[in-house]
Amino acid sequence: MVQAYILIQSEVGKAADVAGQVAEISGVTLAEDVTGPYDVIARVEAPNVDDLGRLVIAKLQEVPGITRTLTCTVVHV
Repeated sequence: MVQAYILIQSEVGKAADVAGQVAEISGVTLAEDVTGPYDVIARVEAPNVDDLGRLVIAKLQEVPGITRTLTCTVVHV
């Protein structure tokens, strides 16, 4: 299982809507509004890196109000 944090920037005033929509996506385990340079942080999991990429590109980036994402894959060292 591959896990990652997705840092999300949204249109002004859309963070709560974006977090709510992101939370409904299969594979998203948590989505919360935050302060700082990003508006929402989501924790996601997928069976492999390819599926993680599809989750981010095909599902997350299609949510209305999202302007940019940054994927931070969890590593265990």
